[in-house]
Amino acid sequence: MTSSTVSITPLSRRLFPLLRWWPRVDRSTLKADALAGLIGAVVVLPQGVAFATLAGLPPEYGLYCAMVPTVVAALFGSSLHTVAGPTNPVSLMVFAVLSPLAAPMTPHYIELALTLALMSGIIMLAMGLLRFGSLVNFMSSSVVVGFTAALGVFIFASQLGNFLGIASAPAGFAGLVLATLRRLGDAQPWVIAVATTTLAIGALSRRVLPKVPPMLTAMVLGSLFAYVLNQTLGAGSTGLRTLGPLPGALPPLSFPDASAATLQNLLPGAVAVALVSLTQALSIAHAIALKSGQRLDNNQEFIAQGLANVAAAFFSGFPTSASANRCGINYDAGAKTPMSAIFSALLLVLVLLAVAPLVAYLPIAVVAGLLFLVAWNLIDFRRIRKILATSRGESAVLAVTFFATLLLDLEFAILVGVLVSLVLYLNRTSHPILRSLVPDPRHTGRKMTEVEDSLLECPQLKILRIEGSIYFGAVGHVERHLDTLREHSPGQKHLLLMSKSINFVDMAGAELLVEEARRRRAGGGQLYFYSLRKPAEELLERGGYMAELGRENVFRGKREAIGGVFTRLDLSICATCRARIFEECASVPGPGEAG
Repeated sequence: MTSSTVSITPLSRRLFPLLRWWPRVDRSTLKADALAGLIGAVVVLPQGVAFATLAGLPPEYGLYCAMVPTVVAALFGSSLHTVAGPTNPVSLMVFAVLSPLAAPMTPHYIELALTLALMSGIIMLAMGLLRFGSLVNFMSSSVVVGFTAALGVFIFASQLGNFLGIASAPAGFAGLVLATLRRLGDAQPWVIAVATTTLAIGALSRRVLPKVPPMLTAMVLGSLFAYVLNQTLGAGSTGLRTLGPLPGALPPLSFPDASAATLQNLLPGAVAVALVSLTQALSIAHAIALKSGQRLDNNQEFIAQGLANVAAAFFSGFPTSASANRCGINYDAGAKTPMSAIFSALLLVLVLLAVAPLVAYLPIAVVAGLLFLVAWNLIDFRRIRKILATSRGESAVLAVTFFATLLLDLEFAILVGVLVSLVLYLNRTSHPILRSLVPDPRHTGRKMTEVEDSLLECPQLKILRIEGSIYFGAVGHVERHLDTLREHSPGQKHLLLMSKSINFVDMAGAELLVEEARRRRAGGGQLYFYSLRKPAEELLERGGYMAELGRENVFRGKREAIGGVFTRLDLSICATCRARIFEECASVPGPGEAG
């Protein structure tokens, strides 16, 4: 280890994460990263154009998002393989948030997109600095699957007009579908032919040309088909409109609108964009990390994505995140360090210098076909089937998120899904599992098993295991079960709680236990604990509840617990008992035995 490595402090590593991976960089890694970067630059060309169009912005803005923001995210992230830039879910979120406020493609709309990038970036950066990285865990996979599937359906609806050659105004899902259906008679056959051909080429090229990015193949061949049609029939006859020339290969400086009114109008949307961007970035980063064996720092990823979005606001971009396609291709291409993402951004400038004039001939119908391909890939049918077959609760979360995304404003839909997930989670935790146990006569060593029809219980002692937490939300459920035990088995005056599975106890739970101990004592019995976890025990001590429960009623081991409780049972009942399920029962003569 070199002296320079030794001098790197945790603070410097946090401020400059590149210090963690820079020692890995050498001639071999630079060669591998440069190759992966070149592939990434070629891949992002059709994606950037398509995603910018989806966001309601000129095509060059999608390419600018893959330059400075990509470099910033690479320098400040913890992942070795994550590549930031324009993505389909975030692009659609941008369109959904901004289209009610301004007309797409206009200067005001572009200014709002810059402001949205700045605000969402600041929110992400603040969450990372405050170490809120674990908050993304509250967005369950069912929420993400439902949300992205609905985004795919929404993309179909939003691009249906371009696919058919019908002009359509920005609207919600239902409005887009109805407006398109009303104008089906205006559909242009040659536009449909080009869009369908692009879609088919993209779908088939994955099998025919697996090493070539499908979107790139579809864009090139679809554009050639449109060019031939225009040359043969004339642009007026085909109705094929093109994107027009790109203004330049380098992103110009830009300045967001920081007025109070604009910030207030965009705040809810910025929060939603930040959540979607972070969820996408972390899910992709962790998926790649599982393959590479790398450990990630969620908070550092928050910071990286936040800084990338802030950079997008000042370098002609819009909100960004980690791209699933580009990250996967980057890893599969043999990238070794974040230098691959930096190479991708630099090489994109060179690629643009070479092909920028050709983008002027890119038909809007081709872009619509590409976005249909993107929309189809967003719908994870395998995961949807698995969720529907596995869990009713998760299926409900998926369905609510899916329909909320289509019927509500997108910035609120994701929050609805998270809220439903939390409600279901709280419902599950508020119903801890309570199992009545007895020693299993089929095993030695006092192994406990759940009470079955063939197994007898002690007539004086109930053994109960609580699996979960006894907190304010679960108190009612646990209390009702304890009341039922006392009513149905009044002879079992003693209750032993197998406490190892009790995760934690709050004040409400502690008061419930104290009240149960009082009722047991009033009935001539007692409440006991076996293997109580330290956090729960410490809370009972701090709150003074242990004095009420009795320290002598808390046992560490199973043998100690059963032996200690047995000494407090009524031996006259033991003498007539035929269950005799404990080893200690042998010390008391049973029915028909000599005294």
